[in-house]
Amino acid sequence: MSDLGDWFRSIPFITRYWFASSIAVPLVGKLGLISPAYLFLWPDAFIYRFQIWRPLTATFYFPVGPGTGFLYLVNLYFLYQYSSRLETGAFDGRPADYMFMLLFNWICIVITGLVMDMQLLMIPLIMSVLYVWAQLNRDMIVSFWFGTRFKACYLPWVILGFNYIIGGSIINELIGNLVGHLYFFLMFKYPMDLGGRNFLTTPLFLNTAGCQTGEEGYQDLAFHPLVCAGLQKIIRVVEDTTGAKVFG
Repeated sequence: MSDLGDWFRSIPFITRYWFASSIAVPLVGKLGLISPAYLFLWPDAFIYRFQIWRPLTATFYFPVGPGTGFLYLVNLYFLYQYSSRLETGAFDGRPADYMFMLLFNWICIVITGLVMDMQLLMIPLIMSVLYVWAQLNRDMIVSFWFGTRFKACYLPWVILGFNYIIGGSIINELIGNLVGHLYFFLMFKYPMDLGGRNFLTTPLFLNTAGCQTGEEGYQDLAFHPLVCAGLQKIIRVVEDTTGAKVFG
């Protein structure tokens, strides 16, 4: 168990809790502690019944079963692998910028999900991060299944096809790739290569909340009074709606 704990603590901070949440929320649904019906992104429930937690739970939830377990584990591996590489690579020492990238991608995916009635957002967000990593390392040679080797820039499209073969949806992967491309274009391609203005800037609150100081800064953010109050409000709404206690 100590080896497992050491491995978990070795995961970069943001990736660590994204990874853990992507295990904990499906487990909660699988065990029936909260009905999975409350974890999907349903536009009517979110907009008209003010079930404001749904965009968040839909990002971490995945209905694990005999037909979806392998797809879930494969994408959990992609999350761990490429989010870790991005957080310790291009965004090393810049946790606020990495958090902003995740927030930007997540907001774009939530809006798309509401418009297109996408009920699960885990795979699109993972694919958006993988796409950004692949573009920042586009000439790196990567290895895939069965010994295939190709440039990293092709990896998102190879995985799109691979996920489809093992039971995924092309739409989820495609939306993730398109959102990742939008972030990469606005943050890197347009201002750096094409000489355009920089449309994306990390919000001041992510910097002033202490996010630039690494793990300790995120702990400060996690216990910020406004964040705690917001989480308590969400928990109360969930408990009142579902009739189930989130804690205890």
